[in-house]
Amino acid sequence: MILWELITQIGWRDVVDILVVSVFIYWILLLLRGTRSLEILLGLSFLILAFLVAQRWGLVTIHWILSNFIESIIIFIIVIFQDDIRRALSTMGKTPFLGARFPPYSPLLIEEVVEASVAMARLKLGALIVLEREADVKEHVDVGVELDARVSRELLLSIFNRGSPLHDGAVLVQRGRVSAARCFLPLSENPRVSRLLGTRHRAALGISERTDAVVIVVSEERGSISLAIKGKLTRNLEMGRLRTVLSNLLIVERSRRGC
Repeated sequence: MILWELITQIGWRDVVDILVVSVFIYWILLLLRGTRSLEILLGLSFLILAFLVAQRWGLVTIHWILSNFIESIIIFIIVIFQDDIRRALSTMGKTPFLGARFPPYSPLLIEEVVEASVAMARLKLGALIVLEREADVKEHVDVGVELDARVSRELLLSIFNRGSPLHDGAVLVQRGRVSAARCFLPLSENPRVSRLLGTRHRAALGISERTDAVVIVVSEERGSISLAIKGKLTRNLEMGRLRTVLSNLLIVERSRRGC
């Protein structure tokens, strides 16, 4: 009865208010999707929930600690999410509210990348290939040369050939296309990363810490293939294993999301 009375008291203004707030929250989640900031936001939400529980149950000490933190939460949000706030303001009105942003990877595209990686490892050509998923990787990299080319084994081999002016840096693959080359990625900020890792591996870890991108690294010294995702590095991948992992990350997972 009480619930029915509340429903009958809701007017059209309340409905509009709820819809606007819901769309705004959904838009924020779209911007943060695939980044570390979403995990931080979930952590802040947990702290607010803990504050409400402490207030309800009379947990004085916990309530006092969390209330002092929440009083400064606006400052924390500005400091922690400054990059995302700047990105949100710059893309306001451009980000779609509907539809998935997960790029269209196909088995053929993955096969081209796998064959190119194996060929470069055999030739000991250093390479760094960033495969974008949901988070926009260009927000975190220094883009060198803009491209718009079909992903192919021949193209990747020519880019990372030692005589090519584009071989230094990373290649970005966005929405099934090679969007840029000679890109410089942020290095990993993880103090536990081995000092024995070279710049390519640190750069691969760096972009994978900031986004949900899948990053392939081909070592010029050892001729080995590594894969960085979510700040973790898997090394010495053979052709079959690389193909399986990429397919699971870029095709199977995408189909689960209903893209």
